[in-house]
Amino acid sequence: MKNRLELLNVLAEKEIKDSFSIVLWDEQHFGCQPISRANYNHIFLIIEGTGNLRINDEIYQVSGNELFLLSKGQLYNFEYDTAFNGYEIIFGDCFWEKAPASAINCNAILFNNTSANQHLRVAANDIHELTFHFNTLHLEFVKSGYVNKPDVLAAYLKIIMIKIANLNALLSKDTNSSENRLYRQFLDLLRSGYNGTREVADFALLLGITPRKLTDLCNKCNGKGAKEIIKGQLIIEAKRALQFSSLPIKEIAYHLNFSTPDQFSHFFKKNSLLSPHHYRSAFAQIAM
Repeated sequence: MKNRLELLNVLAEKEIKDSFSIVLWDEQHFGCQPISRANYNHIFLIIEGTGNLRINDEIYQVSGNELFLLSKGQLYNFEYDTAFNGYEIIFGDCFWEKAPASAINCNAILFNNTSANQHLRVAANDIHELTFHFNTLHLEFVKSGYVNKPDVLAAYLKIIMIKIANLNALLSKDTNSSENRLYRQFLDLLRSGYNGTREVADFALLLGITPRKLTDLCNKCNGKGAKEIIKGQLIIEAKRALQFSSLPIKEIAYHLNFSTPDQFSHFFKKNSLLSPHHYRSAFAQIAM
């Protein structure tokens, strides 16, 4: 039997040298583009543009003066007749490890919480500054190879990541504060699927704080309560399982720690407006 990706005609990205690339898109026009699954993190800087970018099951209008951030595992494609000027940075974890430790927090905040940073509007003054930094990185990237070139590229990428993080008022707060570190620990536990738990109290116990403190922390750092963030992550995991696997819905329910398939179906439909079966069918139609 063909795997789920083959059935959906989803393309996995090809490996790139040194897990890093930056492309200058000059009046790039897209025709009928297949859906791709990101094997790397992507940063699109759109200076001018028209059309639409689909990320998972969300559609974003491309208009210019904006950034799109994609993390590994997300599905994306530019819809027919989309056009833009700008840059695309692609990088993997092994490349990012070359960046100075002081920039690690920016990567964690931006790409561990992609849903909150998927699309960032950029003011006119900031777009000029970002364009300068992206262009500097691109010029360095296209030079002939030399000793320690990846380290130089990583240093330029660090600057860009910090600049992007500072665009968001929330992200421009002290990323090294104890509250932000604790919040990132919560996100790491949540994304690791720790013991399949979905209870705020369980995560609070692991972090050594009260459930009320965790909820207040999440509201301060994300604008959403802990329960809402946990629910959002569950929906993301459920959608990925429905998209990428041919597992029966009852097995997906079991893996996500629901008591019964009916409980899972009720939860999924309440939060996505479609039953798991209809969501899988609808996604298959989109990907054909």
